Amino acid sequence: MKQTKYLMNPGRLSRQDHTLKFTPVDEAGNEGQPRFLPVEQVSDLYVFGSLDANSALYNFLGKEGIAVHFFDYYEHYTGSFMPREYLLAGKMQVEQTKHYTFPKKRIVLARAFVEGAATNILRVLKYYDNRKTGSLADAIATIEQLMASIPLVPDVPTLMGIEGNIRQIYYRCFDAILGETFCLDGRSKRPPQNELNAMISLGNMLCYSACLGMIYHTQLNPTISYLHEPGARRYSLALDMAEIFKPILIDRLIFRMVNKRQLQPSDFRMEVEGCLMKESARKRFVQEFDASLKETIKHRSLGRSVSYKHLIKLECYKLQRHLLGIDAYKPFKAWW
Repeated sequence: MKQTKYLMNPGRLSRQDHTLKFTPVDEAGNEGQPRFLPVEQVSDLYVFGSLDANSALYNFLGKEGIAVHFFDYYEHYTGSFMPREYLLAGKMQVEQTKHYTFPKKRIVLARAFVEGAATNILRVLKYYDNRKTGSLADAIATIEQLMASIPLVPDVPTLMGIEGNIRQIYYRCFDAILGETFCLDGRSKRPPQNELNAMISLGNMLCYSACLGMIYHTQLNPTISYLHEPGARRYSLALDMAEIFKPILIDRLIFRMVNKRQLQPSDFRMEVEGCLMKESARKRFVQEFDASLKETIKHRSLGRSVSYKHLIKLECYKLQRHLLGIDAYKPFKAWW
């Protein structure tokens, strides 16, 4: 079975027949122990740090359908190498465009993305509210009031304002959930100004990349979106999808790792460009994220166990069916 592979160190990537060879290289130019990755086991690559690879290698990756997602020294997502879309279909492209260009069609989908995200946010808050003896009750009630206005919102800018308010209230709850180990002190990004913001930023970019990877394996065009405005040089549909899964995949992961003391203040360092995870902590975080993607749940409709990674793909299929007029899109909502 194909899996995501993570290259956590600077190094050189080359090809030996049908095997990828990754050789870590330190700052002094010394080579480490090579790592061999059989192509048939690789779905995509996440690259942290510099990677030395030639055009022939990328041509090979493209033919094998292997995407490469890049993160810089400051843990910012910088871009992706995506193979040629092998499933794009003309009819789907036309319908996807129609649903963006017609405001009444677009707002239906945009509302659904915000509804799904807000519902999953509430699921997370209610879980911790039960453990924190009701300390999050006011925030939950306020978010529920904001959610009640979603079906009445006439346009996307107004909807984005409501979504932003929900997120702001949600992030204010992080300190209560995590105690005194870390403090959010407001959301900051590019660069994150403290440890908790660094975790959120890295996690959100991992979630975005995972959604982009699943979109690639469907007929959807990742540049046409409904909640986020499509723009140059970004896959905005992955941003739409990620809104639904960030509370479940990323925020729960952060809370779990902090509460289990898998991440400590000593795992971070402050630089001019902001707060960064140290390499060892980043490796642990990425490993835990990968484990979360592989974790399975019993799907209510399918009646079988599916991984979180496959849940993202199923969400793409649901969107396709909506665009083709088969079924109305209903966002994924966690029930546990």
